[in-house]
Amino acid sequence: MVSGKQRALFHAKRKNEEAVISEQYRMIGTNIHFIVGDEKSNAILVTSPGKREGKSATAANIAVTMAQQGNEVLLIDANFRNPAMHKIFNTPNIFGFTDVLDGNVTFEDAVSFPKVNGLHILTSGTVPLNLTGQRAGELLDSVKASYNMVIIDSPSLLEANDSKILANICDGVVLVVKQNTTSIESALESKKILNYAQATLLGVVLNEKN
Repeated sequence: MVSGKQRALFHAKRKNEEAVISEQYRMIGTNIHFIVGDEKSNAILVTSPGKREGKSATAANIAVTMAQQGNEVLLIDANFRNPAMHKIFNTPNIFGFTDVLDGNVTFEDAVSFPKVNGLHILTSGTVPLNLTGQRAGELLDSVKASYNMVIIDSPSLLEANDSKILANICDGVVLVVKQNTTSIESALESKKILNYAQATLLGVVLNEKN
């Protein structure tokens, strides 16, 4: 059990009822706002210990529900190895996050607009990139001025260094774990990695196994 700001955000049950799932993600979004406050824009990293634990779907749903609550939200796909947002929202991945960081295109030319009011998406991009905290931090600082919230989907913590870099420059981290999939050891190791990265763990979302 975590305490203080490192509390569990919500137990996101996997049920068939769309209304129930939507309400659960609304509660997650509300809890994030409650923890980080709304006096300034915040960048929130969504990650997981390993693969196929539901972090991309969680990031997408948090972003959508926050936009539906009247916020201006930017969703960034920083999972360069296995990008998913362009598939989830059926949008091209011609230019994206890596292209902007590499200076090949401006943010304004790379951002896309799905059919959700208030939500903008920056897909992963197509340029191979060695991520650095300085470049990513400068981009986040510039885009946060235009949005209430920036949600970032990243690679899993135990498989890529990118997540550690992003965790360090974000205002908070949401860790997604999956019932009967995520081991206690990998969850504890993920928390240790976040501590080393000097990241703020906002809470944990538990996905139930289908």
